[in-house]
Amino acid sequence: MDVPDGSEEWPARSLLGRLTAPARRDLLGLGTEVRFDAGDVLLREGMDDRHVLLLLSGFVKVTATVENGETSLLAVRAGGDTVGEMAAMDGAARSATVTACSPVTARSVRDGALRELMARRSEVSVALTALVADRLRWANRRRLDFRGYPAKVRLARVLVELAESYGVPRAGKVVIGSRLTQPELATLVGAAETTVHKVLRELREEGLLETGYRATTIRDLRELQRLADLAP
Repeated sequence: MDVPDGSEEWPARSLLGRLTAPARRDLLGLGTEVRFDAGDVLLREGMDDRHVLLLLSGFVKVTATVENGETSLLAVRAGGDTVGEMAAMDGAARSATVTACSPVTARSVRDGALRELMARRSEVSVALTALVADRLRWANRRRLDFRGYPAKVRLARVLVELAESYGVPRAGKVVIGSRLTQPELATLVGAAETTVHKVLRELREEGLLETGYRATTIRDLRELQRLADLAP
């Protein structure tokens, strides 16, 4: 299969979006291309494999099982991102399950190959460290949001961050190509499913949001930012 040349546009906050073209090409040259259908499990919680998946297209969701046996949605990742890097770095078992939300193309990279590139190209190491730090900050913000904001504002904040990280501008709107279910959104914002159902209905009635098959569309990002108490 052909290796991507690194010239594609990637989300600025993703790993590929942080790299210069030469470093991006080196990273994209690692491993082999793999494909997954919607619903396929890419990585499974508790397993001891060590490879990293560099996402080239599509969306995935990251989930983990909590103590009471329920599944909690931790994050959403898209093309340009990596998944599985924690196990590759520390050698521990997988801490979460990664499932395709849509057809996904990725490169499967051995942990040793990634570490060799990081040693050879410090830019990749710095970018991956910054990516992990951003994810920790995101998790910390969610914990603070649980205490400081009502459910509607928490959901608006998550939708704004998804739109800014992965959204595609289209006719004055922003399309997020990942259709998250109401139970998944409920776990992501720490609210009851019935509450999320009510909030989504309100956002649609207020003209801020459209929900459809495998996509969520932000109709007015600036107003959603205002509701989320976030600066444009």
